[in-house]
Amino acid sequence: MSILIAYDGSEDAKAAIEYAAKHLKPEPVVVLSVWEPLLVQLRHYPAAGAALLAADPSAESQAAAEHNAAEGAELAKQAGLTEVSARAVADTESIWRTILDTADDIDASVIVTGSRGLNGVASVLLGSVSNHVLHHARRPIMVVPRKG
Repeated sequence: MSILIAYDGSEDAKAAIEYAAKHLKPEPVVVLSVWEPLLVQLRHYPAAGAALLAADPSAESQAAAEHNAAEGAELAKQAGLTEVSARAVADTESIWRTILDTADDIDASVIVTGSRGLNGVASVLLGSVSNHVLHHARRPIMVVPRKG
């Protein structure tokens, strides 16, 4: 079994890593960052279709997710977690579903996430990722609020 930490680079995600390191027993850790390919973005934001097609941010989104996952894995190691790996995964339906699917793939004993991520406006319109994970997961969830 492993601990899955959803990480997007936000202060809440950083707090989640620190909290997990202090309060969970040592297990292998996977730090996950999810990115949205262009086709998924077009499905979620059809009104922005022309702008998205012109920019095609998929490669940049993937690179940012890989960077975030590596950054989160390094923070986890600094916080005292061992056997840490980083994983960037493309979203095919929704970010929360990808987190749950990845947790199933690695048979995570717990999913750790911050209470809010980087998408303030999107989370208001679409619902927060942590809220969806919490309500749809079939395994324990730890939602950690931002310090302060």
